[in-house]
Amino acid sequence: MAALKDRQAYIYVFLGAALWGIIGLFIDELSQAGFSALQIVTLRVVSASVMLVCYLALKNPKLLKIELKDALSFIGTGIFSIVFFNWAYFTAIEEVSLSVAVILLYTGPAFVVILSRIFFKEPMTSRKVGALLLTLFGCMLVIKVVPIGVEHISWYGILVGLGSGFGYALYSIFGKHALKKYKSLTIITYTFVFASLVMLPVSGVTIKSEQLASTHVWMHILGLGFFPTALAYYLYTSGLSMIESGRASIAATVEPVVATLLGVLVFNEILTFYQVIGILLVLVAVILVQIKRKRTVK
Repeated sequence: MAALKDRQAYIYVFLGAALWGIIGLFIDELSQAGFSALQIVTLRVVSASVMLVCYLALKNPKLLKIELKDALSFIGTGIFSIVFFNWAYFTAIEEVSLSVAVILLYTGPAFVVILSRIFFKEPMTSRKVGALLLTLFGCMLVIKVVPIGVEHISWYGILVGLGSGFGYALYSIFGKHALKKYKSLTIITYTFVFASLVMLPVSGVTIKSEQLASTHVWMHILGLGFFPTALAYYLYTSGLSMIESGRASIAATVEPVVATLLGVLVFNEILTFYQVIGILLVLVAVILVQIKRKRTVK
């Protein structure tokens, strides 16, 4: 029964991460429509929060009830994680490069493993450490940081990029804490509500009405809010409720693999030999982290 539950959890995490991986489809269209990166983040969190609040209000209003003392958990997932890591990620892209920024973002699982050890007493096993190293190197191959490398990197960009990884990790930590008391739908709803409260004043006011006049634009805004946001976070959070935070975060590193394969299938990008090796390393790490050490009976 436990094995079946674990398998279900990993399926949820994989599906959630795969949906994160298709976000480029929506970002590409909205960028062409004239929206800036921060405006797209605003559209993402606001559309997701509106859909989730409306859904729960009609389907199960009880899930919208939270205690004021628990708001810190949702501030953590919504502001400290979603808002902060997006700001840090986009800043890192400007300071260094997209490839380096992505790698720094994917230091997140390492932060999750360390923080989970501190707060949830999750074991720091050699298998987890090995999986972390495989995913990091695999991601570097997938996004072509290795073997190309970089000649000059801004130290501020590195610091902010690591901050994005830390912020990315905080969702798993605050989310795991909130799961002790609340359902996944409640957590993701208030995550995006709190994120919207910050993002709307920051960049939402800069969105012009004429930018929202197209049905095509609205379809991509709603698609962005639902598929790689509301549904993806629901699936990931549901999986997180069943397995350790560290294992879930490592399994979620299939996201850049999906994004790369999407680039090949949709945008006709060419997959290199090193990218194939990187994809295989990430998949091996994901399998490795699922294997539990068998206990010997004395």
